This record gives sequence, C-alpha cells and structure tokens, in this order.
Amino acid sequence: MTLAIVPSETSPVPLSDLVARDAREFGVYARTGGWAFGLMVARSVRPGGQSADETPKVSAKEFAELAGCSPERVMRYYKAWDRAADDGLVPHFEALAPGQEVELPDADLWLGYYVSRSSATSERGTAITEAAEAEGIRPTKALEVAENPTALRAAILADPSTARAARSALLDRLREDPELQAELARDVVRTDDLKKAVATESRAADRIGYVRQIAESGQVRTPAGQTIDAPVDLRQEAERHLSLLDELEEDEDTGEWATEAYDTMKSLVADAVEADPELRVLERRTKFYSSLQKATKVFEELTFDDAQEFYEDDMVQRLEELQNAIALCITELRGARGIHP
Repeated sequence: MTLAIVPSETSPVPLSDLVARDAREFGVYARTGGWAFGLMVARSVRPGGQSADETPKVSAKEFAELAGCSPERVMRYYKAWDRAADDGLVPHFEALAPGQEVELPDADLWLGYYVSRSSATSERGTAITEAAEAEGIRPTKALEVAENPTALRAAILADPSTARAARSALLDRLREDPELQAELARDVVRTDDLKKAVATESRAADRIGYVRQIAESGQVRTPAGQTIDAPVDLRQEAERHLSLLDELEEDEDTGEWATEAYDTMKSLVADAVEADPELRVLERRTKFYSSLQKATKVFEELTFDDAQEFYEDDMVQRLEELQNAIALCITELRGARGIHP
C-alpha cells in the first residue's frame, strides 16, 4: 500500500520564484499605484533637450517600442511625473538614473496628476479637467463621459437621477452661453409638449410672484389696476401662502398650490375693495376710465379713407347704434352730476 504524503506546516511546499515576484510587484503597485510605472518612465526616458550622448536613457518612442505600447501612453506617464515634480512630490527627471529607486507618494495622489486620455491635452480637455477638479471628481471620469456622448444619453434616458444632474448642469451652462440659450429656446417653441409645459410653469411663476409681491412689499394691485397698501390681514395671509410654497420640494408640482394661493389673494383683494366705500368708488372710476380709454383707442384706429371700396349698410347701422349708446351714456353721466344739456 502506498501512503500519500501530505505537506504540513513543518514541511512547506517550496515557494515559486514567479509567485514571489508577482506578490512583490503587486504590493508595490498596491502601495504606490501608477507612481511605480511613472518612476519606470521617469528614470528611463530622457527629458526633452537631452541628447542620447548625454544620458543612457532612451526616447519615449524607443521606450514605447520596448514596452509594446504607444508613445502617447508613455508620454502621459511622463507628463504626470513632470507635474508632480513641479509640485515637489517626486524628483525631477535629471536627478534620476535607470534602475534608481526613490520613495514614492501615496497611490491616491496619482490620479490628481495622471490623465489617461490624450483628449485632456486639448483646449476642450483642459476645460473639462478644470471643471472636474472644481467639482471635486477625477478628471478621467469627466473625460470618459465627454468622449462617449451616446453613453451619457443612455444614462439620462434610463436614470432619473442622472437626468436631474444633467438638467442642473445644463442650467448652469445656459447662464453663460447665449448661443445655447437661443438653441434651447428654439427647441422648446418647436415642441408642443414643452411649449405647453413652459406656459404652465410661467403662469404658475406669475401667480407666485403676485403673492410674493403682497407679502414682501405690503402693496397689492386691484382688479382695476390700482396699487394700494395691503391690509394687515391680507398681507399675513399672503405670507402664509408664500411660506407653504417655499417649503415645497423641488420635484413637487407648484401649479396647484400657486393657483390656490393666487385665487385666495384675488378674492381677498376684491373683498377688501368692496369693504371700503371710498376705495370701492375709486376702483369703479378707475375701471370705467380704463374701459373708456380702450374704446377710444379702438375707435381712433378705424380708418375710413377707403370706405367706398368695402362699404356695407351693416357698418353704418353699427356706428349709429354706437352713437346712440354713447349719447345715452353721456346723458346718464350728466344726469348723475345734475348737469343738463
């Protein structure tokens, strides 16, 4: 009978040199991230301005050929190390020799210097990088999204939270981009559903503005167009409705609340006018004058220069009826003041 020999803790299986090397390299990368590869480039690729005779280092192109990758990828590591050297985190290229080891920064700092996309070096990429840094996110993430607008569209269509983030960003962009404002405005007016939605929101905003005007200024416009000081109870009611509107969540529909507040204020204003005899008379007088001015303007706009070309008996009949109505109105007004023709 053959007995199987089972390795024990006292007689371990010999460790493979290949496994040990992988573990060491993994540990270096886990601690340093891209700095380990940045060091390989920094100590092996000669800086610009140095000739091959001055240093054993090679060009980025030669290094890329030896590594089996593109020169652009090598230069991204090169530029990341250069930026970090300018900040004093790592030695400059000139201070490094092939094979030299140095203490490397924390892995988390690498992404602040390395950009994995060549688009980051363009004017557009630079702007995206700066915006990403201002938002406190990695530039690589923003650049990846910018390079794949179809993926961005898919995320917006599928995910409400992404759509809200896109809407917020678009609104911020609109404030400083008149051309985009005009384009979006054209899109809205050409889309019936959006046009209706804008009209609805605009009406709600106007109604909220009416309530806010009463609450904050203490003045109110009457139905006839007068501006008067709002009674204390009316202003308090406006403040109450305004506080309710201000407490609504951003995604809540304000239309119904705005309509209720507006209708309540209009009703209270009308009641306040009727409760004050002097104000009631002034309101009716203002309304009468407003109607009279409108009627006068309409009549003044009538032209009779070419009347012979479209004359009809019905036109004369209507003017005669208007004349009789005006005469009756004048008679009643004179009678009300005790004035006789």
